[in-house]
Amino acid sequence: MLTVQDTEEFGQRLAADLTAGDVVVLSGPLGAGKTALARGIGAGLGVMGVVSSPTFIIAREHRAGVSRRGGGPPVAMVHVDAYRLLGDSDRAHDGGRLALDELDALDLDTELDDAVVVVEWGEGLAERLADRHLLVRLERHTDDEVRVAHWQWVNHTK
Repeated sequence: MLTVQDTEEFGQRLAADLTAGDVVVLSGPLGAGKTALARGIGAGLGVMGVVSSPTFIIAREHRAGVSRRGGGPPVAMVHVDAYRLLGDSDRAHDGGRLALDELDALDLDTELDDAVVVVEWGEGLAERLADRHLLVRLERHTDDEVRVAHWQWVNHTK
């Protein structure tokens, strides 16, 4: 079970195994800790700047810093919030095609050579960016701030 601080620390530990080209899909309800996990991943990768929810701009790029937690070269991170891509009723009625078109318009696959791409609310959309992705599902207990995380690498074809 994870508190907010634990969620950030968990993200830092996940980052130790991430390299440029990896896609991380964060799934869970509002308040489950997706942005806290992204903050931890960013800290573990050694990115510059404050990692906060990119809801209103959809994607935010964080350049690689000067050092990476735990050693190794720092890696840039692109933090995407796909919530707005999924929230429009027109998108819901077209089977998600408009959301996929908007995700493609962000040109994230060009970022994959140089960065880890972390996508909140990306399940069902972001998997197409790479041949595999790390899926992290977060749950939040309604009566307290405790979170539970389930994660796995998922292999697939584009």
